[in-house]
Amino acid sequence: MTLNQSKINFLIFTLLVIIGLMSCKEKKDEISNVNEVEEYVKTESGLKYKVLREGNGIKARNGDFVLLFETTSYRNGTELYSNENSGNPIKVQLGANQVTKGVEEGLTGMRSDEIRQLIVPNYLAKREVYPDNVSPDSTLLIKLIAEKVIRTE
Repeated sequence: MTLNQSKINFLIFTLLVIIGLMSCKEKKDEISNVNEVEEYVKTESGLKYKVLREGNGIKARNGDFVLLFETTSYRNGTELYSNENSGNPIKVQLGANQVTKGVEEGLTGMRSDEIRQLIVPNYLAKREVYPDNVSPDSTLLIKLIAEKVIRTE
């Protein structure tokens, strides 16, 4: 075997090892994505959520107001709406049909300063009118930040 043939064989071997290692990393990433989905709590309605930061104080319930920051995106990361960095939370009353069923369910039980990540199936994200950038049959990823829960007695 010539010196050049040895170098070519070594390069081919090295490339095969690199490809094999990259394949292992992709499998590891797939496994970690599965584990990430398993961290979510799935409700009876099909909503999935996980708490990113625990809140404090009272739990939001029907009739309460929540000062809310929200970021909505498709699961591929395409952002559809966000008021998160605006400094102006929206005020939502639970049980008053002011938000979609998925957001209503996701907000219920949240405390002030709590952050939740929701995976909202299309049937819980239904609305009467859709903005041009939102497909009515899409599953949405929604980050909710409950700035404050206000109890109405």
